[in-house]
Amino acid sequence: MKRISSLTALVTLTLASPLFAAGGDTEWSYSGPQGPQHWGSLSPEFATCGSGKNQSPVDLAGMIEGDQPTPQFHYAESGETLVNNGHTLKITYPEGNALTLDGRRYALKQVHFHTPSEYTIDGQTYPMEGHLVHADAQGNLAVVGVLFEEGQPNEVLAALGKELPAQGEQRDLTGESLSPTAWLPTQREHYRLNGSLTTPPCTEGVRWLVMKAPVSASSSQIDAVREAIGHANNRPLQPVNARLIVE
Repeated sequence: MKRISSLTALVTLTLASPLFAAGGDTEWSYSGPQGPQHWGSLSPEFATCGSGKNQSPVDLAGMIEGDQPTPQFHYAESGETLVNNGHTLKITYPEGNALTLDGRRYALKQVHFHTPSEYTIDGQTYPMEGHLVHADAQGNLAVVGVLFEEGQPNEVLAALGKELPAQGEQRDLTGESLSPTAWLPTQREHYRLNGSLTTPPCTEGVRWLVMKAPVSASSSQIDAVREAIGHANNRPLQPVNARLIVE
């Protein structure tokens, strides 16, 4: 296999992006006239959704082997709030949780979910995907993608319970044990690529780490997340173009 020394992609993003908020003043959705195929024309701010060359998600295939510093997860604090913003279920996290990647510290901001998965591996789709969204002091983003497969019940999803917030509702998680470490697989091998937000404005320059090993969740747990969101919320696959996918 070819080898490369590292993969770098830095861009200044604001914490007002839809990975942190529900999407600003322009309405968008996952179907119909405001669906993914139209995002780029809904607003000038969303133009990159249609014109970008490093968009996410993609099918992870044709990977090359690369020397990558091992990411370090420093997670200690439990979740604060569970929010259903109409696009996804989102858990916000306080200061104290961080990812160190290439010597840079990224604070964990939130975890949210997509059903079915957005990324695929060699064409395989998974029933659910979690995104652990981190930002450094300058607003640069690093997102860890975790794929869920149907199997044994997931302990951290079980802690959320069966009654998930309906659209527009939220729940205080104070006192509940929702350590972000529990979202990660035991094995931390991953694929790495330069990508974008998977929701408008689809800003590029996001560092993506997609875990190779999936985590398990029961069919009823996956169904509960899907029903709470109320619709499929996976952006269609985007062209890889000239990017390298490193493992």
